[in-house]
Amino acid sequence: MNLWQSMGIANLELGQVFMMLVGCGLIFLAIAKKFEPLLLIPIGFGAILSNIPLAGIGGPDGLLGMVYTVGIETGIFPLLIFMGVGALTDFSALIAMPKTLLLGAAAQFGIFVTLLGALFLNYLPGFDFTLADASAIAIIGGADGPTAIFLASRLAPDLLGAIAVAAYSYMALVPIIQPPIMRALTTAEERSVVMSQLRPVKKLEKILFPFTVLLLCILFLPSAAPLIGMFTFGNLLREAGVVDRLSKAAQNEIINIVTIFLGLAVGSKLSADKFLTIETLGILALGAFAFCVGTASGVIMGKIMYRVSGGKVNPLIGAAGVSAVPMAARVVNKVGLEANHHNFLLMHAMGPNVAGVIGSAIAAGILLAIVGN
Repeated sequence: MNLWQSMGIANLELGQVFMMLVGCGLIFLAIAKKFEPLLLIPIGFGAILSNIPLAGIGGPDGLLGMVYTVGIETGIFPLLIFMGVGALTDFSALIAMPKTLLLGAAAQFGIFVTLLGALFLNYLPGFDFTLADASAIAIIGGADGPTAIFLASRLAPDLLGAIAVAAYSYMALVPIIQPPIMRALTTAEERSVVMSQLRPVKKLEKILFPFTVLLLCILFLPSAAPLIGMFTFGNLLREAGVVDRLSKAAQNEIINIVTIFLGLAVGSKLSADKFLTIETLGILALGAFAFCVGTASGVIMGKIMYRVSGGKVNPLIGAAGVSAVPMAARVVNKVGLEANHHNFLLMHAMGPNVAGVIGSAIAAGILLAIVGN
């Protein structure tokens, strides 16, 4: 009897089996469909490991539990990811066309609409989201996984698994979710607009840009300084031109190692007892709603700029205002080419795309400043 009770088959519950299958499904999407494989594979495998009965891998004394405590509860992993993203990001398109900041800002509208939606769900039986919970759920609309994890770890750690999976799942589904919204809100004539070539950006401008962003953060929103600070530091390593070893380390070794442990730690929160709740279904639904609203608001702002500029701005680039870098920009380029084979929008879309990264960090800082206190 003691031997039987120590076996997994004697302690395996239906919920654990289901969550293992969910983990396998995430791995399948990563390998077969190439949906965010760098994160879905470790998240999926972490979900399998955390649901093994008796092993306790995802518990406080288990490997993944300790990794979670060290890297996510402290906020270190998302911040290191932001440093790597900063080192990978070229701000030339945004510097050459600063007005695309408006598109990145408009795309964050989905965050605040979803916050209200999460609070509205409390009128339905089975939901009991606090303002902190709603704020953490709403950030999914920014389509920025590290920011979602950072804010959830601060405001709603119990919901982290569902929020992280929703954020990265919808980021992976950008090529499926965004095009129908973009086509529905624009005309064929608007999608065919060919934008003029961007001006060359000087090296001094690139070096001064991270300092400018950080200064504005210091003056107006210090609560966003952890995210903005690491992001701008990583970008300075890239643009300085004298620390190639550090820049390459941030772009490769550091971000790769952190991505592995971040994914496994997030997966450890996909245990059956925490994930299989009606609140999780609500989070997944709200995440999809937030992403759609963010895409739509970016395109609508693009249409406004199209009218104001006299037809010189292609409104499609507004869809790149969500911070799914660079996938959203690639989707914009693809839809633009479908309308006009001479219409290459990739570089123009990168402006609002990187603006969206900054915008989501600022939105997280605002929510943290208001709700966190």
